[in-house]
Amino acid sequence: MAKLTGGGFTNLPPDRASLQTKLDRAAQAFARDDDALGDDLFVLVLENVDTGEVRGTCQLFSQVGQRYPFYSYRLSTLSQHSKELNRTFHAENLALTTDLEGASEVGGLFLHPGERAGGLGMLLARSRYLFIANHRARFADRILAELRGIIDEAGGSPFWDGLAGRFFGMNFQDADQFNAIHGHQFIADLFPQHPIYTAMLSESARAAIGLPHPSGRAAMRMLENEGFAFERYVDIFDGGPTMTTKTDNVRTIREAVTTQVVAVDDEGGDQALVATGRLADFRCSHARIRRGDDGITIDQACAAALGVGPGDMASYAGRV
Repeated sequence: MAKLTGGGFTNLPPDRASLQTKLDRAAQAFARDDDALGDDLFVLVLENVDTGEVRGTCQLFSQVGQRYPFYSYRLSTLSQHSKELNRTFHAENLALTTDLEGASEVGGLFLHPGERAGGLGMLLARSRYLFIANHRARFADRILAELRGIIDEAGGSPFWDGLAGRFFGMNFQDADQFNAIHGHQFIADLFPQHPIYTAMLSESARAAIGLPHPSGRAAMRMLENEGFAFERYVDIFDGGPTMTTKTDNVRTIREAVTTQVVAVDDEGGDQALVATGRLADFRCSHARIRRGDDGITIDQACAAALGVGPGDMASYAGRV
């Protein structure tokens, strides 16, 4: 799957050593059983329970910027007025910032191209929020999601070529791969520290600022439905939008309900996501549920996927 991402996807680099490092770090996070806010990475995978195949993946970072600075560009506008010309000029600029350091991040969501139907992307995305709801103390009060920016047919980035690429002497693919493997420190070493006026960029670079890759438009809508908003932070590599919100304002987290499973049957009900288990035992699945005063009834497929039955506790959130 890492080889299928098409570039600009630093959380899932096509490099075996980097992926192994991620999985090792995730194993350490799942093994730590206390509720302290740390520097954790959790990797979740989407499994076809009939075949055992992994068909998607997503990630959660408890706090960004703990190992390396977490850089973003902040897009702002400077207004200046000339009495002689009787005109007001509005100049947009990009300033390098670490405003988002310390926030949690949801990222690394990738669904196998053969599985992009049936709400599986929604299952992957929202499973992260149920995981946060079930381990709230392990995450910060602010949360972000970075969306991949515009990548051209040749695998290049108009934003990179128009800005950072001029300072680094490497193309976007090389810089993206280096970042995925070695981290962000080279940005601090070489990036210009002064604001960049967007009027000085190429037209193609300006046009890419704050726009998601076409394949990420659905992800952006899902984030907006959860309460995330674009607050004019963009990725320093490809100019893609960074979406942010308060963690407790995320819709799935806010509406999640923890209750008891009282019965298992296939007599119908409302569509929902149901999750159970702590840390490495966490599981999440589509479900049909019926709500009652004492808890919920879930369908047999969900019960089998989660390994739960009457008397077990579970969290659920309705489909949106």
